[in-house]
Amino acid sequence: MSGSFASLNSALGALRYNRVVMDVASGNMANAATPGYTRRVVQGESVAGPAQVAMWSRYEGAGEGVRVGDLSRMTDQFLDSRVRQERATLSYLDVRRTTLDRLETGIAEPGPDGVGAALADFRASWHALANEPGSDLARTHVLTQAQGLVDAVRTQAANVARETTDARSRLDGTLTKVNAAAGELAELNRQIAQHGAAGTDVNALLDRRDQVALSLSSLTGGVATERPDGGLDVTVGGVPLVSGREAGTLVRSSGTDVVPVTFAIRGGAADVPVPAGIRGELGAGADLLSVTLPAYAAGLDAVASDLADQLNVGQQAGFDRDGNPGAPLLTYDRENAAGSLRLAITNPARLAASSLPGGVLDGQNATAMAAPTTVETAYQRLVAGLGTEVATAGRLVTNQASLVAQVDGQREQLTGVSLDEEMVSLMSAQRGYEAASRVMNAVDSMLDTLINRTGLVGR
Repeated sequence: MSGSFASLNSALGALRYNRVVMDVASGNMANAATPGYTRRVVQGESVAGPAQVAMWSRYEGAGEGVRVGDLSRMTDQFLDSRVRQERATLSYLDVRRTTLDRLETGIAEPGPDGVGAALADFRASWHALANEPGSDLARTHVLTQAQGLVDAVRTQAANVARETTDARSRLDGTLTKVNAAAGELAELNRQIAQHGAAGTDVNALLDRRDQVALSLSSLTGGVATERPDGGLDVTVGGVPLVSGREAGTLVRSSGTDVVPVTFAIRGGAADVPVPAGIRGELGAGADLLSVTLPAYAAGLDAVASDLADQLNVGQQAGFDRDGNPGAPLLTYDRENAAGSLRLAITNPARLAASSLPGGVLDGQNATAMAAPTTVETAYQRLVAGLGTEVATAGRLVTNQASLVAQVDGQREQLTGVSLDEEMVSLMSAQRGYEAASRVMNAVDSMLDTLINRTGLVGR
């Protein structure tokens, strides 16, 4: 537009633009501490001349003003994807580290309350009995230490079983959170597409979309892909969990107590199996239930069964105080050796301390029973393996936390709100608004002269 009113339009456009800039800067400052908020930036664009060349006239306009081109969020989809990926790995490692730390604490090794100390005390009590094979006190002490050893083994087995139960409950809770987040993301996709098509500002919906996608990645290690309409699709193990406005249901395809733990996504005519290798909290829970906890439980069962078998063989190789062949000292169920370990002898006289029949109390069999066997070595190897796994998990969490802090910092530099920067933007828009209003005043005065004073002749 050219002519006397062109400057009014330019000033009006500047007023509108700077008002929007001030509104956005104010909103950014108000949400500086809001979790998940992404800084908004007004993209201005210069108003150009006509798009089509006039046939019989020449365009004579100049300085057509400014208008709001877009209100955009300061995001980088590749950086967002990296943040989700690293957060998923950290969640996986952190859940493993937390469970392993708790398991290690329950095992109480090395220490005076663990199986290792109870086993050493039990061997020492046989040494004392070898020195006094006829002593009732020494025999009672052996049975007391044997009961302490049984209790230590069963307590450790109970701790492992309790961790398994907790991991199973946590896995079920994680599945519930995953499906709730998937349903919310599908609804957000619907709203973003609908409001975006109507020209409504969807930045708040996009902020919430990113938060939900980050939560899904932390829970499952899912990969999010942006859609043309602004929504996000999420796949878990390559299988779609959220596709546009549709969300599937992630379920456990294996039984409650079945290992390995497997998953499937339910959403169509049939469940689609999810390949192994899920990360996030869900993957950590599956690995703990499928590999880590069963492996330690099996190792503890092997130690308990070997201990019982070796002690029973040693008992049967000797003779009790009455000269009778020794009876088994321990009993157990092979399906749950550590948890079912029991003391089979309650009478101290039935301990086979002698190697000779007929009531001879030579104590040689007690000396043999006091000697360490492969049980000690096997148990030390089991505990050392767990200790190494716990230490490795701790180091991995520390390293991954540093990496997450780095990528979070990079993202925060882009998306976070700087109050100083917003203040500068606010003051700049204020000055621009004042300048545009001065232009309008000047044009108003000029038009007043043109309309009301042109042609008047002074007297």
